[in-house]
Amino acid sequence: MLYAKLTKAGEPSAVTARLGLSNPQGAWGRRVLEREVLSLYAIVETGGKQYRVSQGSIINVEKLPAQVGEEVVLDQVVFIGGEECKVGSPLVEGAKVVAKVLLQDKEKKILVFKYKPKKNYRKRQGHRQPFTKLQILSIEA
Repeated sequence: MLYAKLTKAGEPSAVTARLGLSNPQGAWGRRVLEREVLSLYAIVETGGKQYRVSQGSIINVEKLPAQVGEEVVLDQVVFIGGEECKVGSPLVEGAKVVAKVLLQDKEKKILVFKYKPKKNYRKRQGHRQPFTKLQILSIEA
């Protein structure tokens, strides 16, 4: 969750002081709007894709072999951010994300149409990609 923090005119905030900026106002006298990340988040890898997750977030991932209601552990954590950042090379050691399976379903159907001109070849296929809906319970670093 991102929160915006607005400082009074001419008063440097903790972030601008940390960055070494003496004038928090812009060149045109506007106030600088700073965004600070106040909650813990992680970037996990599953199904060949990476997802940015935080506690309580709901994501759709490639199908996992788990039943609805079960807890799954995503142990391929690439990055942990928040107050203190941990970057993995390639993975953060000892970090894991615990999630609960909410749903096993299929995506909306897409149509695949193959066509070759002048050969009377037309083929229409449909495809529904299976997915697993997860709710993130906790991030352990």
